[in-house]
Amino acid sequence: MIKSVAIQGVKGSYHHIVSEQFFDNSVELIECLTFDRVVEVLTTKHCDAAIMALENSIAGSIIPNYALIDSHNLHIVGEHYLDIQHNLMALPGQSIEDIKEVYSHPMALLQCKEFFKKHPHIKLVEDKDTAEVADRIHTNQLKNVGAIASVLAAKIFELDILASSIQTIKNNETRFAIVKRTNSEVPQSEINKASIKFEANHKRGSLATILNVMSDCKLNLTKIQSLPIIETPWKYAFFVDVTFEDYSDFQKAKSLIEIMAEGFKILGEYKNAKL
Repeated sequence: MIKSVAIQGVKGSYHHIVSEQFFDNSVELIECLTFDRVVEVLTTKHCDAAIMALENSIAGSIIPNYALIDSHNLHIVGEHYLDIQHNLMALPGQSIEDIKEVYSHPMALLQCKEFFKKHPHIKLVEDKDTAEVADRIHTNQLKNVGAIASVLAAKIFELDILASSIQTIKNNETRFAIVKRTNSEVPQSEINKASIKFEANHKRGSLATILNVMSDCKLNLTKIQSLPIIETPWKYAFFVDVTFEDYSDFQKAKSLIEIMAEGFKILGEYKNAKL
């Protein structure tokens, strides 16, 4: 049973919202300002699980988090998709014209760049976390400073929302992984998605052959992400997500891929949140 969960960010962050939606409110929240700290808290057994963003529909994959999960031998046991709505907020009684600087996470700034082109007087500054900036503005009563964060953050830290849903693409989703130190306890009958990692042989057609095996075994490839192997220049590991209707199809594909690929590893077997 999961009693505590580590998140990147503070209360009011998008990771906090995922925690509320995926777990119930009785779960203890452990706030961390970096994903490295999230993993450290999990691996040292100071929490039961962790939430880590893996990819965004606008900005793409968060590649360092794939590497963290892999290098620390963590296991994805679930996933959650969150509709990300960015909001510009500041202390009450101010307008957008009063705001001189906006601090937020680089990903949030990237997703809202078209909005700020309309307000060239505002200086954009990268920061560690969306909700942490909102907290800082509230705690220090910082005027003329704005944050990009969730409606929950505005509520918690008593800020006014000056502009709602300012992300460039309104349909903006982030996929979060629920990560533990051990394998999932989901019954095989409920597993319909898996995350795997492998290294293809460094010869022509090796990756295509593996992908063909997945197709022949009735696996649906939903994600493929390459990551350089630091110790071997110009060689790559592949992180792949597949869905399937029958777990036996995945078992068959897994057996064949283990023979054909190098460095094969199962990162997670879980229930597809999108079904």
